[in-house]
Amino acid sequence: MRRALRAIGSDDPDGTIRQVELTNQIAEAIAALAPDAATTNDLIADSRELLHALTERSGAPVPARFPPRPEIPLAASALLVNGRDQPRIGNEIQRELASADAVDLVCAFVKWHGLRIVDEQLAHLVRRGGRLRVITTTYIGATERRALDRLVELGAEVKISYETRMTRLHAKAWLFHRATGYSTAYVGSSNLSKSAILDGLEWNVRLSAVGQGHLLDTFAATFEEYWADPAFESYEPNDPSQRARLDEALAREQQGPADLPIDLTTLKVHPFGYQLEILQELAAEREVHGHWRNLVVMATGTGKTVVAGLDYQRLRDARQVDSLLFVAHREEILAQSLGIFRHIMRSGSFGERFVRGERPRQWRHVFASIQSLARVDLERDLDPARFDMIVIDEFHHASEETKTYARLLQHVRPRVLLGLTATPERADGLDVKVWFEGRIAAELRLWEALERGLLAPFQYFGIYDQTELQALRWRRGTGYDITELTNLFTGDDARVRICLQALYDKVTDLREMRALGFCVSIGHAEFMAHRFNDVGIPARAVTSQTSRDDRRVALQALRDREVNILFTVDLFNEGIDVPEIDTVLFLRPTESATIFLQQLGRGLRLADDKPCLTVLDFIGNQHSEFRFDVRYRALTGISRRELAREIEHGFPTLPAGCHIEFDRVATDVVLHNVRSSLRIDWNGLAAELRRLGDCSLADFLDDTGLGLDDIYRRRRGGWAGLRQLAGLDRYSKEPEDDQLARAIGRMLHLDDPERLGFLARILDEPDPPNIEAASERERRLLSLLHFSLWGASTPLDKMGHGLERLWSNRPRRIELLQLVEVLRNRIRRVVRPIDPSGRIPLHVHAQYSRDEALAAFGVDNPGSVRQGVKWVESELADVFFVTLRKTERHYSPTTMYQDRAITPSLFQWESQSTTSEVSPTGQRYIHHRMRGSTVHLFIRNTKEADGDMGAPPYLYAGPATYVSHSGDRPMKILWNLQFELPADVFHAARVVAA
Repeated sequence: MRRALRAIGSDDPDGTIRQVELTNQIAEAIAALAPDAATTNDLIADSRELLHALTERSGAPVPARFPPRPEIPLAASALLVNGRDQPRIGNEIQRELASADAVDLVCAFVKWHGLRIVDEQLAHLVRRGGRLRVITTTYIGATERRALDRLVELGAEVKISYETRMTRLHAKAWLFHRATGYSTAYVGSSNLSKSAILDGLEWNVRLSAVGQGHLLDTFAATFEEYWADPAFESYEPNDPSQRARLDEALAREQQGPADLPIDLTTLKVHPFGYQLEILQELAAEREVHGHWRNLVVMATGTGKTVVAGLDYQRLRDARQVDSLLFVAHREEILAQSLGIFRHIMRSGSFGERFVRGERPRQWRHVFASIQSLARVDLERDLDPARFDMIVIDEFHHASEETKTYARLLQHVRPRVLLGLTATPERADGLDVKVWFEGRIAAELRLWEALERGLLAPFQYFGIYDQTELQALRWRRGTGYDITELTNLFTGDDARVRICLQALYDKVTDLREMRALGFCVSIGHAEFMAHRFNDVGIPARAVTSQTSRDDRRVALQALRDREVNILFTVDLFNEGIDVPEIDTVLFLRPTESATIFLQQLGRGLRLADDKPCLTVLDFIGNQHSEFRFDVRYRALTGISRRELAREIEHGFPTLPAGCHIEFDRVATDVVLHNVRSSLRIDWNGLAAELRRLGDCSLADFLDDTGLGLDDIYRRRRGGWAGLRQLAGLDRYSKEPEDDQLARAIGRMLHLDDPERLGFLARILDEPDPPNIEAASERERRLLSLLHFSLWGASTPLDKMGHGLERLWSNRPRRIELLQLVEVLRNRIRRVVRPIDPSGRIPLHVHAQYSRDEALAAFGVDNPGSVRQGVKWVESELADVFFVTLRKTERHYSPTTMYQDRAITPSLFQWESQSTTSEVSPTGQRYIHHRMRGSTVHLFIRNTKEADGDMGAPPYLYAGPATYVSHSGDRPMKILWNLQFELPADVFHAARVVAA
C-alpha cells in the first residue's frame, strides 16, 4: 500500500486527490470486514484543499503568517551532515521549534553561543505554553553555566549529571512533540554548540513519527527514564549552593577527573537499583524469616557501606534500632564509612570514632577499629546489649584478628548484626558465615553495577584446553577429586602451552599485564608459577602456605609490574585486593556460581588506564554431571531455556563494554553440556536419593546442590515419583497422579506467605478442609489450590471432589507439603496483603498465575478469560495482565515500549487495540476513582514457558490510579502504582538497564 500511494503521488498534479481516493477505498474495505477496527468516520473528507498548519480556535486573532515549515517535510526522514545543498541542522531546529508543542533535549554539554542560535525560538515555545526539558552533564567541563541559567530563565526545566569519575551520557538528540501526531526527532553528534549546529562536520538523522513512530517511542521512553533517574539532578540557578556546586564541578572537570568535594549533609542518598534489591532482601530475611544476623556479599567498589547506612536509616526510622557500632580493620575505612553515614543521616555530627587516640564520649553511634576494641575489657566496660545494631565491615581482611572478632561477637548481643564482605570464605579455612547462621542473606547481582559503570566491563573468552575430565572421580555437590585434578593439570606442559598462547593472542603486552590465575591446588599453583617464570613471564604462587609478609610483597610486586601474574588456589586469600588486576585466568573447572562470580569480581574493580577485565576460561571435556549452565545463568541473569540461544548468538544483550566469546570447540562443549543439563538423569537422581536415605525434599536439594526445576522439569514424576523410583514409597499410580505431578511442578512460583502458611496448615491435616465451614477468604485460597491442581477448566463446584482426590494420594500431599516448606524458605522479598481483613487473598509483589489471580477476585471460570484484561463486576475491579517482552526471538522495537515502567511508581500501559477514550471501557479506566472501581496490575517479563514448567507467573504490582493518557484505539495510559515496584522488577520493566 505504501508503494502504491507513493507511485500515485509522484509527478502528478492530481496525485494527492488520487491518494485520497485510494486511501478511502482501503478504509471502506477495512470497515466492511472489521467494523470494530474502522468505520466510515475514518474516511478523508472530499476536499481539494491541503492542510498546512493548525491554529487555536480560542477567539484569538489568526496570526499574520503560519509558523515556518522545516525544509524536510514532517513525514520524512533524512541524514544531515551540514553539507552543501542541504539544510543546516541549526536552521532546521529553529523551524522545528516554531511548530512544536513540547521539546525534550538531551546532550552532553550546552554552550552559550549554541544556545543563542535558538534562543528566540525557545522563548516563543515557552510563551505559547510549550514545555521545554533539557538533560545535560558536566562532562570535561564543557557546559557553560551562563547557558543553563538562560535556559531556566526562558522557562526550561534542566537536569544535570554531576558524575565525574566516568561519563555515562554521550547522547545528543532533540525530540519535538506535536499533538497532531507529526512529532519529529534529531539524533546524532551535535551538542548545543555553535560549531555543532552550524558548520561542524556533524552527522544527525532526522526521524518522523509518521515513518518511524516506534523509534520516537523509544526516544520518549528513554528520555522519561533518564528524567526520573536520581542521577540527573534538577538545576535551579536561584539557589546559590547549586550555582556554586555547578561551577566547582565544571572547574574540576576542566582540570581532569576528580571526586567532587561537596557538603555531603545537604544531599539525599538514593540507592542504585542493585543496592535497593539487597535492602529489600534484608527486609525479607528479617520480616519473613526472622533472621536478624545477616551477611551481605558485594564486590568491592559497589557500595557496601551505602547499603549498611541505608539499612540502618530504615531500621532507625522504624524505631527498631538506635545505637550503632560500626567495626572495621583500617582507619581509612572508618573515616570513609563515617562520612557516608553522616551523608545518609544528613547530620555532620553523627557518630564518634574509636581509633588510635580518639575515644567516644557518648558511646551511642561508634565507628571503631577492631584493634581499639581488642584493648577494651569487654566484660567490664561494654554491656553486651549496649548497641542495637552492629555492622562488621571487611573482616576477611584481617586474619591475625580472627580471635579478636570472635571475642567481640561472642560477647555482644545486638538486635541486628550485619556483616559486609566481598569474600565470605578465607584461605585459612575459616568461614565468616558461621556468625550468620551459615547463610548469605543477600549477594550482589553484577548487571546493574556493570551498567552503571561502577565495575570494569569484562571481555570473557572460553578456550578449549583439550583436557579429558570425564574419567575423573566425581561427586555431586563437591565436584572433582582434587588430587586427580592436580595430577592431570601438572602431568605435562600441553595445557600450559595453550594458556600461554591464549595470553599472547588476547593480551596486548604481557609485561604490562597484572593477572590472577585460579588453580586447583597449591601444587598446581606452584607448577604454573614455575612454568611461567621459565618462559620469561614473572610469576609467583600465593596460597594459604604463603606468609602474610610474603603475600604483601607479592601484591606490591604485582602492582609495580615486577610480577605479571599471581597464581592462587583459594579465591579468598586475605588481602588480595588489587584494583589494577586486568586479567583473570580460570585454570580450574569451577561449577559453583558463587565462587565463579567472586573470582571474576577480583578483577572488576575500576582503575585508571584499565579499559576492561580480560577473562580467559580454559574449558575441557567435562564430566557428564558438570554444570556450565549454573555459572552462565548467574553471570548473565538469563533462564536456562534462553542460555543455549545466547551462546549460539554470541550473547548479544550484555551490558555495554562486556563481551563473551567461545572458540569453536569450546562452543560445542558448552552447548552440549547446557543442553544435556536440561535432561537430568532421573535414574542417577534416584540412586543419589537411595544413598541419602529417607530424607526430605529440602535436605535432598541442600545435599546435592540441585534446584527445584531439576526435580520438576522433565515430567518425570516430581519428588514423589523420584521417591518411588528410589524404593522409598509405594503407592498405586492412578491416572490422575501424573496430572498432580505436573500441577505441583507448576506451583514453584508460590511466594505469598499467607498462602504458603494456609497450605502448610491444611496439608498437614489427615482430612481435607471443610469447604462449607471456611470463610470467604479461605474458600478463595482453596479455589487457587483447586485451579492450580486440576486446571482452570475444572468447574469450581468440583472443588470438594478435587480436595478428596489430593488427600487420597498421600505421597503427593506430603510432596506438596514439603515443597511448601522449601518455597517458604526461598522468599526473598517482603509482600503485603492488599485486603488484609477482606476476601481478596492477594499480596502485593507476590507471584500468581493468571488463573490464580482471577480466582482471588472470585472469578469462577478463569479459563474463559482469553484476553489480558478482565472487568470483575462483583469486586468493581479492572484486572490487567501485562507481558513486557512481546517476542522472544528477536529485538522488537515496535512493541517493546508499549508497556513499561517509567519510575518505580509510574507505569505506562497500552490498552486493547479497539479501546477508545470515548468508549465505556475507556471512560471507566479514566474515571475509575470517581466511579469507585479499582485497577489492579499484574506484570511478567515473558510469556514463554521454561521447559515443562508452564507459563511464567505474574507479579502482582498492586492497585494503580489513572494519571493521564494519550492516543486512541489503543490508548496509552499512565498509571500511578500505590506500591513502588521491587528493584529487580523495575530493572526488568525499564526501557534501558543503564
